[in-house]
Amino acid sequence: MSAVDIADASGVRLITFNRPDVRNAFDFSLYRAVTGALTDAAADDAVRAVVVTGAGGSFSSGQDLDEMAAIAAGQGPPGVETGFRGLLDAVAACPQPLLAAVAGPAVGLGFTLLAHCDLVLVGDSARFRVPFAELGVPAEAASSYLFPLRMGWQQAARVLLTGDWVSASEAVNLGMALQVCADDRVVEETLNLARRVAALPPQAVRAIKRLMWDAHADAVTAARAREDDAFRHALARMAAGGNGGSAGLGGAVAPASGPG
Repeated sequence: MSAVDIADASGVRLITFNRPDVRNAFDFSLYRAVTGALTDAAADDAVRAVVVTGAGGSFSSGQDLDEMAAIAAGQGPPGVETGFRGLLDAVAACPQPLLAAVAGPAVGLGFTLLAHCDLVLVGDSARFRVPFAELGVPAEAASSYLFPLRMGWQQAARVLLTGDWVSASEAVNLGMALQVCADDRVVEETLNLARRVAALPPQAVRAIKRLMWDAHADAVTAARAREDDAFRHALARMAAGGNGGSAGLGGAVAPASGPG
């Protein structure tokens, strides 16, 4: 089974995360598959907008904690360190508008990834959480910069520091999503919006996106570098047997199938 399903129609590429048995947790195979789909789309003039979604009633449960525990123990698959970074690089380089259709849980990377999307539609069942502090790890994917930018400082601090769940309607109120749809309509409504964008002059659309994101590109890059450095220190601390919190990845506190 492929880690992603890809469908192209009417100038829109639909990328579906396809690990439903683990709530579309990101392991190295999913990182590579999504990165490849985005990189191919960036080079294809026929693709004028990109939509990402998840199979099986979940968007994504975040990074695969079993694989992260293996990485912390120095037992990750070859090249695994390039997966997360490669995905974020591909997202940052995507010249087309990037949209997300979210139903069910979006946890960890499943939530932080949305801050890189241009338009996000969410289903009634969508709920969001970043359990970084609980797991003894720092923020990721430039969320230390993008969450305050989107939500404002107080709300971002609450979300990042407490790990509170965020509902679909609250995600809209926080500026993380555009609108709430019925679960069985969220993908189609997102595709409809993507088709509207894809029907417009592509050079103008790409220029507008580039101008919007270029205003924040340097800050996002710097935030990622700070977070990567903090995460390396966290992994070293875990490997040494001290996670600095009540729950660390060294003990694989949650299975890959669970949120986290």
